[in-house]
Amino acid sequence: MPVPSRRDFLAALPAAALAQSAAPGERVRVCVFSKHFHWTDCKEMAGMAAAIGFDGIDLTVREGGHVEPERVAAELPRAVETIRAAGLEAPMITAGIVDTESPHAEAIVKTAAALGIRYYRWGGFRYRDGGNITGQLEGLKPRVKALADLNRQYKVCAMYHTHSGVGQVGASIWDLWWLLKDFDPHAVGFNLDIGHATVEGGFGGWIHSTRLAAPWLRGTAIKDFRWGQNARGEWAPQWCGLGEGMVNFRRYFAMLKQIGFHGPLQLHFEYPELGDAHAGRKVSSIPKEKFVSILHRDLDRLKGWLREAQLIG
Repeated sequence: MPVPSRRDFLAALPAAALAQSAAPGERVRVCVFSKHFHWTDCKEMAGMAAAIGFDGIDLTVREGGHVEPERVAAELPRAVETIRAAGLEAPMITAGIVDTESPHAEAIVKTAAALGIRYYRWGGFRYRDGGNITGQLEGLKPRVKALADLNRQYKVCAMYHTHSGVGQVGASIWDLWWLLKDFDPHAVGFNLDIGHATVEGGFGGWIHSTRLAAPWLRGTAIKDFRWGQNARGEWAPQWCGLGEGMVNFRRYFAMLKQIGFHGPLQLHFEYPELGDAHAGRKVSSIPKEKFVSILHRDLDRLKGWLREAQLIG
């Protein structure tokens, strides 16, 4: 299927989408998700990530992460200083924030803002079985408004992370448009995980839903998958290395180019080849040389597609 022209694509978007347009010369920065480095400290992580060729780090600021939420005021500045000393950027964090009532929510937002971090991942809303979908989404809007108000106070943006699965708000993407359409996309947006989006959207559903919600797209997570049978014989998505699965990265990156996307792009490695590090455990079950080789391989493939789409130089 041919990719629509930039003119046709932008004509179908609301005016708010123009807020995503990149400044002349601005390029996408590729971050690595620090979840896969939980087996080591920030200094070693930053050194390895820089040597491999990443531009920045998406730092976990949640229970069990590199920064524990209750110690964010002391630990996050030290972690960010270490990351920047290695020549990397810290454009975003992944926080365990669902809404303003989440433990330490304001302390996390306030500390991140003071360090110049403009984006953080949030989310975790779920549907109740049997309830009216639009009614439930309307019922969530006061919580979104409160978070948007907090973010405007500190001049940051929360990016709702999309997952696949029954009961997950945001899995379909179009429901995020319904949830966010009344709010400032500079205060609350979403972080599209293209792997999960393809699980839910298949051949083309993710394309149309992404076009609908594009004005609120502020970040994207990159991973690949293929369908397979688990130990119980059930069909389920199985994460794999980039280019080994079903995600249409060329189509997706062409779309990102069309809307002028320049938000944080995060590369994930959530497949068993990475050993225990794929699940964010505190130990690594594979040699460091193999770990580095896997990250190099996927990053090289990703950068090839990004260059092809003219998202990086």
